[in-house]
Amino acid sequence: MKLSIVTVNYNDAEGLRKTLASVASQTYSNIEHVIVDAASTDGSVEAIKEYADTSKHTVIWSSEKDKGIYNGMNKGIEITLGKRVVDVFNRSERSEDKYSEANRPKRSGVENKVLPDYIQILNSGDVLAAPDVTDRMVKALEETEYPSILYGNMIRDFGNGKLSKDVCLGERVKCRELKAQEVEWTMDDFIKGTVNHDPTYIHRSLYEKYGLYDENLKICSDWKWFVNAVVFGGEKLHYVPIDVTIFDTTGISETNLDFREKERHAELGKMLPAAILKDYDQYHFPISQYKRLKKYHLWGLVYFMERVLFKLEKWRVLK
Repeated sequence: MKLSIVTVNYNDAEGLRKTLASVASQTYSNIEHVIVDAASTDGSVEAIKEYADTSKHTVIWSSEKDKGIYNGMNKGIEITLGKRVVDVFNRSERSEDKYSEANRPKRSGVENKVLPDYIQILNSGDVLAAPDVTDRMVKALEETEYPSILYGNMIRDFGNGKLSKDVCLGERVKCRELKAQEVEWTMDDFIKGTVNHDPTYIHRSLYEKYGLYDENLKICSDWKWFVNAVVFGGEKLHYVPIDVTIFDTTGISETNLDFREKERHAELGKMLPAAILKDYDQYHFPISQYKRLKKYHLWGLVYFMERVLFKLEKWRVLK
């Protein structure tokens, strides 16, 4: 099974070196690492060149100005799918773009390209949690007969020695063995959270089916993609209790939470009818309370109180 890891970077040479080292250390061999640099000026390109020259994995990289992080991620995915190629100057172009033969640069990334089975987004500063992570995730894919989406645990690194594991709804599955199990996500789950992209393996066919990331968004385009695929598309999520990645929390999505919530809510307004969105705005917190009570088997008390209120209203004690 071939895995493509896509890494986007801009002027984060220190974080990039950590990311590259974690991929280089992987014991799994069938990895293609696609690195999309946004014309960095801080030594990132030199780090990529050194890595490409010494890595045991296949490395394809470009360095050119882009239109933001999601534009970079989309470029990386297009490279893995053979829809974008990289020339000898490490600039990329869509493979269907037309040039005269005289002006067409030599290029790599399309001819006889073997497409990946799965794609993982691991951006600059984020690292794979252990050298055998990819081996273990591939084994989980094989044992689960290759689900469309498989995700594991993400560990948040706050930069002060403090780490926090984000199991991303994995706690719903009582996994005693390292075997993937299906986890149901609802619209309410996506209103409060999202599937983290960096510990997630997405089958390449889903990018054909649902398209790439919305480049008009600044923070929550990956969240929007998962909503379209899982909520509206009905794709199944599988979770495996493996610590896959360590996530750098200094990025914009973690340091500008108010903007992230506003952007998400604006997209929900486009996805949902106004009347349904109004219900979610009003009731999604009580739904969370209900889930918590049910989890700890306390729902019976609430049900009893509701029945009492019903009788009091029926007997006109309460109005």
